[in-house]
Amino acid sequence: MSQPLFKKVAFIGLGLIGSSLARVIVAEKLATTIVASTRSQKTLEDAKSLGLIQEGFSDPVEAVKGADLVVLALPVRATQKVLEQIKPYLSETTIVTDVGSTKGNVVDAAKAVFGEDLPAGFVPGHPIAGSEHTGVHAGKVDLFANHKVILTPLPTSAEWAVEKLIQLWSAAKAEVICMDVAKHDEVLAHTSHLPHLMAFNLVEQLANREDNLDIFRYAAGGFRDFSRIAASDPQMWHDIFFANKTAILNAVDGFEKQLTVLRKLIENEDSHALMGLLGHAQAARQHFNHMLAKKPLMEKNKVTQQFSILPGNKAFKGKFTVPGDKSVSHRSIMFGAIAEGTTHVTGFLEGEDALATLQAFRDMGVSIEGPKNGEVTIHGVGMHGLKAPASALYMGNSGTSMRLLSGMLSAQKFDSVMTGDASLSKRPMERIAKPLRLMGAQIQTTGEKGTPPVSITGGQQLKGIQYDLPMASAQVKSGILLAGLWAEGETSVTEPEPTRDHTERMLRAFGYDVKTEGNKISLVGGGKLVGTNIRVPSDISSAAFFMVGAAITEGADVVLEAVGINPTRTGVIEILKQMGADLSVENERIAGGEPIADIHIKGSRTLKGIHMPEDQVPLAIDEFPALFIAAACAEGQTVLTGAAELRVKESDRIQVMADGLKIMGIDCTPTEDGIIIEGKGKSGDWSPIFAGGEIESHHDHRIAMSFSMAGLRTSGPITIHGTETVATSFPTFTELANRAGLTIEVSQ
Repeated sequence: MSQPLFKKVAFIGLGLIGSSLARVIVAEKLATTIVASTRSQKTLEDAKSLGLIQEGFSDPVEAVKGADLVVLALPVRATQKVLEQIKPYLSETTIVTDVGSTKGNVVDAAKAVFGEDLPAGFVPGHPIAGSEHTGVHAGKVDLFANHKVILTPLPTSAEWAVEKLIQLWSAAKAEVICMDVAKHDEVLAHTSHLPHLMAFNLVEQLANREDNLDIFRYAAGGFRDFSRIAASDPQMWHDIFFANKTAILNAVDGFEKQLTVLRKLIENEDSHALMGLLGHAQAARQHFNHMLAKKPLMEKNKVTQQFSILPGNKAFKGKFTVPGDKSVSHRSIMFGAIAEGTTHVTGFLEGEDALATLQAFRDMGVSIEGPKNGEVTIHGVGMHGLKAPASALYMGNSGTSMRLLSGMLSAQKFDSVMTGDASLSKRPMERIAKPLRLMGAQIQTTGEKGTPPVSITGGQQLKGIQYDLPMASAQVKSGILLAGLWAEGETSVTEPEPTRDHTERMLRAFGYDVKTEGNKISLVGGGKLVGTNIRVPSDISSAAFFMVGAAITEGADVVLEAVGINPTRTGVIEILKQMGADLSVENERIAGGEPIADIHIKGSRTLKGIHMPEDQVPLAIDEFPALFIAAACAEGQTVLTGAAELRVKESDRIQVMADGLKIMGIDCTPTEDGIIIEGKGKSGDWSPIFAGGEIESHHDHRIAMSFSMAGLRTSGPITIHGTETVATSFPTFTELANRAGLTIEVSQ
């Protein structure tokens, strides 16, 4: 039997927080002995009857004798007095922590007792959990589950003490974060103390009205939700408001300033500005939830998702509309934001990548309505109207957002920083940073590999350049061209092979002159964009999974409606046709400056292995993971070369796909710039190709969706880990795939 974490735990105070933590220690058997000290004899008796403590004392000195953990669960203003009492009875190995909502005054109290050289075991803490109910009976063993606990280790705090407290709070199923004392008090002043102050004040204001009974009688849910915290312990909050006085007053000043702005907008009936403010607040509230779940700091605790697919004969049929094109969705927001006038977008992809771009421009002062059912209205601020964001711009998992915005932000007057999730934080950004520096930008990437965060110093006068791309990349090309909008003179980019030209097409749709001469694209800075209407076509990259699924499944019959067939994106269609797929492009038309069509594909014949033509590589760069599944089902060998860029996508897509294919029984050899796949297909034979297995997607959405299609030809169950990122580009993937006939079960 393992030893308990502590021999003796002493609680000074047994209210909601203290009694809840005591319940955790009892339930998890974390201590041999638990004692407590409070002024209330009844509280001690109740705690004993509840089985929370073995002994209770009115004198804290008696409680802490021999304790290796002391938890100060008392009003913050009582900290110094208690520390003075217990100081002589603390050993060098005693851990002393607290649960107070403020930390600066707790540290000051400790220094008043111990001097500047605080005990090694002194580690302030703050569990961010609570209730309007108080007392030993209000405690709950799961009070801290899925809540944050902030520890504020000091320079004098020992690592062993911090580690033990992390183990303690982790046993309570809390998420433990370490933070600087001053930062803690500033953050909590805004997120906890100010809301409580406002709730107390609002209830007091309404209670003093003569018609208060009517107001409270007819109050709706919003009032009840907001004012609930005004039922909290007045003594506790009295102490907190004084203890964190400076930070709280700063928060109040900021709130009053913003309230004045809001009042003026209503008074002046400024509908446009008010809608922008409300829309930004709504989107920020939603976006911060995603952002906080994906910051690298919390990556180890992030909830991941998996797909499970069972073998069995499956039909694959239907008519589907896949989500809007991600590349076009990104650019519609970017260009609409810097245009003059209003831009209306339909078919916008409401995936996390495109939403990250939308939020970034909201953070730079652009009023954006929506998205709602794929519709977005952007009130452009012109070429010089973007404002400095209050904090770093969070790009989530979107490399497109970061690389294109690198060009735009390099030309702004303000400094900026872009961050991303753990996956994006590993991706190279020097490919865009180097040419931007040649234009005069001051841009810094991180570490030897040149990854995010990306820091940009504003106020630079950019100059146009003539740049030859060393490797075909639509993102790098676009980032340079967008910087060129503000640059002096002409900016031109020459590509080794054609890449997707959404940037050039959409700039023209916004009225900006862009010249294309062969593989050279150029523009002259100093012009303007004019708001317009943009219809986003269905994304051919998303459609590709269904094309491959239909091509490898006997009797499949799938129609994908209104898919973008921009000639710089149709490599997947050409490659599948060369492999012998029964595929036709029907009802071709133009929408929003982009060619679209319905794609009809049937499972009527076995695919053939081919040497994928290198001139199609840039035109199908995002679709190769799906095409690798098609190659595994083909008859004969398939060879891909000239696709080194696949190694620097959301994952090393060559290696990750090769690893997964081998697990499922496919003979393949990854190369520096491609892969060799030995197809197991046989003409007229539609039996299973894949053996099933456990697949690691490395949180790459295209890897996850590609291996999902392998479920149509598997003899064993397939489990794909790390599929939560599918929402970045194809939020409705499992819904549409299951409707077509593939059974995907989603679990956490």
